[in-house]
Amino acid sequence: MNSTVSIAIVGSGPAGCYTAQGLRKALPNAQITIYDRLASPFGLVRYGVAPDHQNTKSIQAQFARLFERENVRFAGNLEVGSDVSLKELRSLHNIVVLATGLSRDRALGICGEGLPEVYGAGRLTRLFNAHPLQTVGMPRLGESVAIIGGGNVSIDVLRLLAKQPADFANTDIDDAALAEYMQSPVRHIDFICRSSVANAPSDPVMLAELGRIPGVAFSCLDPFSVPDDASRIAGARAKAIETLLETRGGPDTRVEVSFHFGHAPIQILGDGHVCGVELAATGSQGATNVVVADSVVTAVGFDFDEDDWHGLGPIQANATTGQLGNGLYRTGWVKRGSRGTIAANRACAKSVTEEILRDLPTLDMSTKPGHAGIPWQALAHAVDYDAWKRLDIAESGAAAEGRTRKKFPSHERMVAIANNHLAGALGASEN
Repeated sequence: MNSTVSIAIVGSGPAGCYTAQGLRKALPNAQITIYDRLASPFGLVRYGVAPDHQNTKSIQAQFARLFERENVRFAGNLEVGSDVSLKELRSLHNIVVLATGLSRDRALGICGEGLPEVYGAGRLTRLFNAHPLQTVGMPRLGESVAIIGGGNVSIDVLRLLAKQPADFANTDIDDAALAEYMQSPVRHIDFICRSSVANAPSDPVMLAELGRIPGVAFSCLDPFSVPDDASRIAGARAKAIETLLETRGGPDTRVEVSFHFGHAPIQILGDGHVCGVELAATGSQGATNVVVADSVVTAVGFDFDEDDWHGLGPIQANATTGQLGNGLYRTGWVKRGSRGTIAANRACAKSVTEEILRDLPTLDMSTKPGHAGIPWQALAHAVDYDAWKRLDIAESGAAAEGRTRKKFPSHERMVAIANNHLAGALGASEN
């Protein structure tokens, strides 16, 4: 094998890092660069995993070893399509793997979702995680919000909205976003899932976690049962919900949560502004009912962009192959859609890595410059891993009491601190 094979991976989240791990193990002499438009690595783990799930975020330490011990280069603040085209990136590397994930909240496809108080879950999780490219602020949710989804992201949203500031100890939640939300926190949450309890896409452990939030009472107006031959996870999910329902309201109740399993949204109601959601039992042609709501949060996954994607045209999920062209591949959500946990991204990365290795005899293995061939204008402001470590230290140093770090919500400030254009103390003291 040509010892100078050059590999570009676009996206430094779990899919990209797992792919780099697999390729490094199989091709120990390859030059591997992970490119990212942000100044920080780790993508979904840093900005998509809820800030109060620090155990999940700890996988960053495993990914960090790629850059610290396994000779994988990080090139942050370098955006494909802006600083360098995909065509140019392909000309500079023998293999290009797209691991960009998906960020566009999937539409419900029902009437009323264009009303101003309908928000995607991605916006909320990015705000609470201080995503530097989330420029629109905290939405006004009102006293009553309907969360439409039923999967783990919808549970994340429920949990984040139900907690009080004291419940976020030892997290990296953005305190500015939290303070803005707490000016007018929600009092009632309707949790709407079209699937039954047995078939809901939620993790029983995450459901059970809701019961540890003080001041929250749970109800479920519709009776539910799980078949005797249901899966173990379905039984655990039912048990978790039954335990939540034992949490009765009292004088200390701050938030009431109503579960609606087996119900699908028919339309979002409102004349200019949201006033409720019309529901129907899944598969039923009968009567509907209405839940009153001041706002709606949709959490039904993330979708592909409908426009031409870097000259590849509109792309859709493909469970069969990761190949998009000779030497061009994709992995993670941008391959299979927004399904599965971080572990599913690992399996996907393994599959795509094996596909790349099978294809090696058919690929152009001529010597290519790789990262060194990136236009100097782009390299001049790129953030390498040493620069990221400076930013990492600044974030840790700026952490308030009870916080693991303070993430800066300004991309420009992050780049300035990373590239030593601002003193760490100055960068740490401001947003």
